[in-house]
Amino acid sequence: MANQYEKQDPTTQYPDLDIPEQSQPEPGLDSKLIPQADHGEDTYQGLGRMKSRKVLITGGDSGIGRAVAIAFAREGADIAINYLPSEQTDADETIKIIREAGRKAVAIPGDLTDETFCKYLVDEAASQLGGLDIVINNAAKQISVEDINTLDTHQLEATFRVNVFAMFWVSKRALKYIPKGGTIINTTSIQAYQPSPDKLDYAATKAAIANFTKGLAAQLVSKGIRVNAVAPGPIWTPLQPSHGQQPKDLPNFGKDTPLGRAGQPAELAGVYIFLASQESSYITGEIIGVTGGSPIS
Repeated sequence: MANQYEKQDPTTQYPDLDIPEQSQPEPGLDSKLIPQADHGEDTYQGLGRMKSRKVLITGGDSGIGRAVAIAFAREGADIAINYLPSEQTDADETIKIIREAGRKAVAIPGDLTDETFCKYLVDEAASQLGGLDIVINNAAKQISVEDINTLDTHQLEATFRVNVFAMFWVSKRALKYIPKGGTIINTTSIQAYQPSPDKLDYAATKAAIANFTKGLAAQLVSKGIRVNAVAPGPIWTPLQPSHGQQPKDLPNFGKDTPLGRAGQPAELAGVYIFLASQESSYITGEIIGVTGGSPIS
């Protein structure tokens, strides 16, 4: 695993992943990734920037969500994570790492396509954490379909419910609890700006998230709540082999970026910390790309 704090060439900071063709049932598990991803388990060092903050992370069991959970815990935050029941083994590992950092960890499994559950999720997180300062809308559904004629309505609706509707429902409910100085951070994607032909529904949801972020930021600025987003590029997570990419495309995943490699979840964590911290107090309605050098404008 790379040392994130030592000066080094970013093109070689992480080794060539040498990803083989592989497939997992959706939503996929971090524990079954070949090769394993780096979430900062061995590298992220906290500085106390999130001391005593209360954080809810959707999709917090694996991938980017796990990396963010690790970072927030080591910065001093208490954390609630949401995930699907089928992802329990990944969630258990994330909860373990949070607790090893000496922070409170709350596991709330459930399906974000259900509006009633989304309301319960926020209420339960706030209840168990003793408040809610930061919401990170990170969970996502991505299924690669190469021909629009085979993109069925069930998948289209499910992708929008997980990626967009849940973000509305969770953010709306969270406003009951988030105080002045609190933040909402959404996960959009480079797909919002450079859509791949096999990700029509996913890319459309990510464009909606980018727009939602800017609109909600404008609406909440007078309440002292900031809203921003992170736009990842090709990051090695369970989303990719669980039908997020065509298996034949996995060996070259991320190699077409200017940095010439896929990113690791650990490489995004610091951006979420920055956007949640007072260091970014003059930033709202912005989208920060973490794309290996590919433009998002």
